[in-house]
Amino acid sequence: MNKKIKRAAVSYIFLAVLLIAAVVLNLCLGSTDISVNELITALKDHDSSPVTYRILTQIRLPRTAAALILGGGLAVSGLLLQSFFSNPVAGPYILGISSGAKLAVALIMVYSLAKGILLSSAAMVGAAFVGALASMFIVLAISAKVKRMSILIVCGVMIGYICSAITEFIVNLSDDSNIVNLHNWSMGSFSGISPDEAVAAAFIIIPAVVCAFFLSKPMDAYRLGESYAVSSGVNVSLFRAALILLSSLLSACVTAFAGPVSFVGIAVPHGVKSLFGTSKPIVILPACFLGGAVFCLFCDLITRTVFAPTELSISTVTAVFGAPVVIWMLTGRERRMDNE
Repeated sequence: MNKKIKRAAVSYIFLAVLLIAAVVLNLCLGSTDISVNELITALKDHDSSPVTYRILTQIRLPRTAAALILGGGLAVSGLLLQSFFSNPVAGPYILGISSGAKLAVALIMVYSLAKGILLSSAAMVGAAFVGALASMFIVLAISAKVKRMSILIVCGVMIGYICSAITEFIVNLSDDSNIVNLHNWSMGSFSGISPDEAVAAAFIIIPAVVCAFFLSKPMDAYRLGESYAVSSGVNVSLFRAALILLSSLLSACVTAFAGPVSFVGIAVPHGVKSLFGTSKPIVILPACFLGGAVFCLFCDLITRTVFAPTELSISTVTAVFGAPVVIWMLTGRERRMDNE
């Protein structure tokens, strides 16, 4: 067997085992611990343990499914942005795209709460998508004027800070009864996601990831240079538009349901590429989805167990593990540039 194929197979098995372990741990551990036997029994015969069954189906299963699906989608979004900008440090959080989606959702949430309107999942995702696209177009406008990626990243961070500041201002202006929910959402969390919302997220994320997978071949050509992609028959304008739309949709969906989740879109693709020893999109893209799911599941487990009953925001934990990866990547990139 070819060494690359063998390594890819072993890496996929490793991620699959981690994913299964993360799902089981998230279902079993919490304020009320559930053994694996109790888990299986409750799912097979809910009448045998109605309380355990309700905990699983109404709280832990939707939350686990959301962390899995949204985490995977966010990692794929990061990979698409890195392919678009041809830079491993590009990501929806760093470039301010998640913050733009966050601002748009905060605006529509405050308005709907003030009017007593119940927002649908489609409305939330739609608002987030508009906000993400708006931020993306600002970033693209800046990228046309600057040559160094480091300057673009700094501008993206500034856009994120501006959007976050406006969001915080809007949240503080909302009614006292709504501040707690808005504040928790604005910090990022998988808690409180209902079964219907988890299903809605899956109906958006999974088709978007499948569409992204079909872009693997042009992505492989594009990473070798725009001229090479054109000579390979890739419609670069259409391809770039598809990357923008899909990456914005994925990050918008995550923000709409869970709020902003930091550094997943950068740290996971880099970790997956290191694990697999390749950057080929056809191999890395599905692995990024699995890696993002595993990363967010374990981070979410930490948020609700380490300081229980107090629960941390998901971005707090993902930043602890993801930010060092970004720092290491930036310093490594600078060292390589100095050597050249």
